[in-house]
Amino acid sequence: MVINAQNILLVGSILLFISIIASKGAHRFGVPVMLLFLGVGMIFGSDGVGIQFNSAATAQFVGIIALCFILFSGGMDTKFQDIKPIIAPGIMLSSLGVLLTTIITGVVIFYITGLVTKFVTLTLAESMLLAAILSSTDSASVFSILRSKGLKLKQNISPLLELESGSNDPMAYMITLLLIGVVQAGEMDTTKFIFSFITQLGIGAMSGYFLGKIFIFIIKLIKLPRKSQFHIFLFVSVFFAYSFTEKLHGNGFLAVYIVGLMIGNSNIKQDKSATYFFDSIAWLCQLVMFLALGLLVNPSELLPVALIGLLISIVMITISRPTAVFISLLPFKSLTNNAKLYISWVGLKGAVPIIFATYPLVAGLENSRLMFNIVFFTTIISLIIQGTTVNIAAQKLKLDSQ
Repeated sequence: MVINAQNILLVGSILLFISIIASKGAHRFGVPVMLLFLGVGMIFGSDGVGIQFNSAATAQFVGIIALCFILFSGGMDTKFQDIKPIIAPGIMLSSLGVLLTTIITGVVIFYITGLVTKFVTLTLAESMLLAAILSSTDSASVFSILRSKGLKLKQNISPLLELESGSNDPMAYMITLLLIGVVQAGEMDTTKFIFSFITQLGIGAMSGYFLGKIFIFIIKLIKLPRKSQFHIFLFVSVFFAYSFTEKLHGNGFLAVYIVGLMIGNSNIKQDKSATYFFDSIAWLCQLVMFLALGLLVNPSELLPVALIGLLISIVMITISRPTAVFISLLPFKSLTNNAKLYISWVGLKGAVPIIFATYPLVAGLENSRLMFNIVFFTTIISLIIQGTTVNIAAQKLKLDSQ
């Protein structure tokens, strides 16, 4: 079946119905809902029911919109008083942690692809690009799993994990785009690389801060008479914050998260149901995003990358992520080793790495399809192994306060 203007609403509504109904059973059995959505997409894709969806650019567009609303909703729902004690470790994890994860994983991928016979040997730049795509924890997965499980964790771990997952996507996104340029050019200008990185981060942060201030001022000034108008104003603000910041060559995702954080913590005398409205939008975005990405992948292409994907998953879970976490949190003595181990374990992958994996596809890089399949496979492994054991790990490490 080919998706077109005539059947997209019918097919889309059927997929959404199936996913929503099945998600109740998934929650009961402790299966991450995101994994279910991916599975439904794969079942109805080209290797299953036969829906033909092979546009990486379309999937990327859907992913960008979805990620904007997920980050904005996460920012709105995060309270300053909750994150104030953990801002410093959160920033370290979302910056240094992502960079260390990229470097460690990239070196390992370079040697693994060189050692495994009958497999394409990736260059060092390609290996680093693949590692960067996989380097961040997924905000949609972390927000959804932690909140659906109802975990009450000690040592402010929950807000720390949510702050990290909400703020490290922009870091991974910037490194990914910069490394795509390196792979295309065939060489890396270190000075230009660092300058571009700092510029994107700085513009993104400043744009988010000033736009947040402007939006709050406008809302207070015009005093919208209807709740629905307030919701629509915020809805449009998300699009504007992302696109305007990207036009300035800053990081739009970081700007959107900061805008959401500022609006959610402002003293705007407007309808508080906006938080629930955007929570619903974010949930719908997660569902659509995972379904679209599930449709994009061909399950038959995952088997050839299973060994490499499994090795990379093991390295990230047992070496890269723990090393990056322990080094990043070295200055913070208040966090125990058990807390650091748990933070290492909840380095969940999800839709964000898969969305980032569409960028090499759209750019037309030589081994982009291979990278996409590896990212998809490692995401499934992460959701199965880490996503289903969030509660168990907290109990084993004695961090569950319940």
